[in-house]
Amino acid sequence: MDALHHFILASILLVATVTDLRSRRIPNLLTYPAMLLALALHTQAQGLPGLFFALTGLALGLGLMLLPFLLGVMGAGDVKLMAAAGAFLGATGVLKAFLFTSLAGGAYALVVLALRPAVLARMLCAMRDTFGLFLATRQFVYSPADTGRLPKLAYGVAIAIGTIASVLHSGGPAAFIPSWAI
Repeated sequence: MDALHHFILASILLVATVTDLRSRRIPNLLTYPAMLLALALHTQAQGLPGLFFALTGLALGLGLMLLPFLLGVMGAGDVKLMAAAGAFLGATGVLKAFLFTSLAGGAYALVVLALRPAVLARMLCAMRDTFGLFLATRQFVYSPADTGRLPKLAYGVAIAIGTIASVLHSGGPAAFIPSWAI
C-alpha cells in the first residue's frame, strides 16, 4: 500500500477522533464511504487481488471488534472504523493495527481511571477481593465493586493511535508522505 493510501487513512482517523471526542459517535457518513473508498482504491490499483486484499481486511477488522461490541463495551462506530481501517490495510495490517489499538486502548483507559482516583480505588479493591476469593476457594467468582458509572471512552482515539502506530512501525514516517509531496 502506498503512502497516499496511508495519508487518506490517517485523515479519516483524524476526523473520527475529533467527532468521537466531541459527540462520542463515529458517524456512518465517515465510515461507510471510507470502506468504499478503500475497496475502490485497491481494486483500481490491483484489480481483483486488490479487492480481495481490501475485503479480507474489512472482514477481519469487523470480526475483531464484533465480540466487544456484542458484549456492550464497544460502540458500532468503533467496529465500523476498524473495518474501514482493515479495508485500507488488509488482513495482516489490520491485525497488527488491532494489537496496537488494544495497547493504546488499555493505556487510554488507565489514564482516564487515574483521573478518577475514587473509581480506580474501588476497582482495585474489587480485583483484590476477587483474587483473594480465588485463592481461598480455587473458583473464579468476580466480586464486583460499586464503581458507580464507569467513564466512557472515545475508543476512536485508541483506534487512530493504534492504527497510525502500526503503520509507523511498519514503514516509518515516510509511510504517510505521498511521493508527489517530496
